[in-house]
Parts: sequence; structure tokens; C-alpha cells
Amino acid sequence: MHIRDIFDRDAVTFSFEFFPPRTDEGSEELFRRIAEFEALEPSFVSVTYGAGGSTRQLTHDLVVRLRTQTRLDPIPHLTCVSHTAAELETILRRYADASVSNVLALRGDPPATAVAYDRSRDELKFAADLVRLIRKMNERSGQPESRGFGIGVAGFPEGHPDTRNRLLEMDHLKAKVDAGADYICTQMFFDNAEFYDWRDRCDLAGIKVPLLAGIMPIASMAGLRRMAELAGGTRFPAKLLRRIDRCRNDPEAIRQNGILWATEQCRDLLDHGVRGIHFYTLNRSDATRQIYQTLGARDSSALR
Repeated sequence: MHIRDIFDRDAVTFSFEFFPPRTDEGSEELFRRIAEFEALEPSFVSVTYGAGGSTRQLTHDLVVRLRTQTRLDPIPHLTCVSHTAAELETILRRYADASVSNVLALRGDPPATAVAYDRSRDELKFAADLVRLIRKMNERSGQPESRGFGIGVAGFPEGHPDTRNRLLEMDHLKAKVDAGADYICTQMFFDNAEFYDWRDRCDLAGIKVPLLAGIMPIASMAGLRRMAELAGGTRFPAKLLRRIDRCRNDPEAIRQNGILWATEQCRDLLDHGVRGIHFYTLNRSDATRQIYQTLGARDSSALR
């Protein structure tokens, strides 16, 4: 289903992010959990794309399997780093042939093995360039009854790690929307005040597309440190850190406090009219399911 139709159907969207396992065993383990995700009836799910296209085939295979073997509506991530425009068009045509309706367009990161990677040599240097490429493909489809791909892009309430100038950062975000993005999904955050301020700044910049809040429950102390390293700039409120520190020697208590914090975030976001909540699941359904239950619902349809 095209993302615009999803937004027309659901007053508030609830969605999940998966990553493609790198082994057959991991893929089968994920699909054993898929029924639990399906039972939550998300608006859609997204599938990540490895740095520099390192999971290109794995992402495609998982998206197609979700599309053909489940009731979930998959949205693949796609990055322009290390790809030519022709390669990206080939990937998009394969998704179109598999009846995939939407894409999350990202600049992406170079492969970890690439030393001193030169982004200036990329044919498409920014996510806005990828959005424009997808829009041009949509226009060339020649099928009036089809709107082509719906397009999502990323937002950073706490600031993009590569752009210290917050005014310039908002200009970049507006450029992605002006290029044709249908919605924005944020990086994870742990302080709702950051999201509300960013949402107000988007409004001031003339950005009117739906804004989805990215939420990730903390599952462990190691996971918290990994988030701080990978997200590059994510801020952890002192109140949250005190909660985690009090139970630092009790892994289950850390997990439960992480779920509680995420639940409180979601409840507050719903009270403040959020357009959608996107859960970074790490391919595990237990935390998301517990959040739904605490919010008073067995599936997302009861929360919309």
C-alpha cells in the first residue's frame, strides 16, 4: 500500500524496523518471531540496508519474503553511498516488480572497510538526490493509475552528527521534502522535548509532511553504550541514566526500566498528537509487545 494511503487510513501509524540477518539460521529465527509482530498489526515495517550496500541482496530477499509470505507491508531502506544512479534504478525496478510500494531514501554510510572514503566521488551525494531520482522514475513509469513509490526520509531531532549548524541542517531536511519526500522518520531519541522542539522548527521551515517518532527501548547497559556509539549524538537524559544506574547490576531490571521509559515516551507522544511511532526493534518483539500492553492495547489498531 502506498504510504499516502496508509496515512489516510491510520490517524496514528505504528511501525517497526527490522534488519536482515546475515545467516540462514538468523533469517529463520526472525521469521519464527514474525507472527508475534503480525499480531500487533503495524501500519508498516521497514528493513535496513547495510553500509555501502553491504546487505543489498539480504535486504531485498527479506523485503520480498515479508511482502509475499506475511501480512506485513515492508518498506526497504535504500542508500546512495557507493552506488551509481543506474545501480539504484535497477534495485528500484526489482522492488517495483515485487509490488513493493514504498522506499526509505537515505544518504547512508560508506562500508566499514573503506578507508578515507571520498563522498565527493559518489554520483548521488545526498539523500535529496536519491529522492529526486525516485521521483523521476515515478514520473517515467507511464502508468497514470500508479503513483510509483512512496518515499520516506530520515530526520534528526537532536541534530545530524555530520552537520553542527542546526539552521543548515533544517535546510537540508527541507530540501529532501521539496525533492518529493512523503514523510520523515526520526532517528531514535530519549527526550520528547527534543522531538517537540524539532517538530516546531519543521513547521516554521514549512515542512508539512507526517513526522514519525523513532523509539528504541534500552535492553541492556551494553546496548545503551552501543546506541551512544552508533547514533553519534543521541542524548540520554539524566533522569534516565539515574534509573539505569540504580539497577546496573540487575540486567532484567535494566531491561524493564528501558521498556518503562519507552512506554512513558509513547504515552506522552500520543497525548501530544504525534503522527506516528516507529519502533527500532532489533528483531525482537517482546519489548514492543510489552509497550503495547502497558498502553492498554493488544494491537496497534486500538491505539490509532
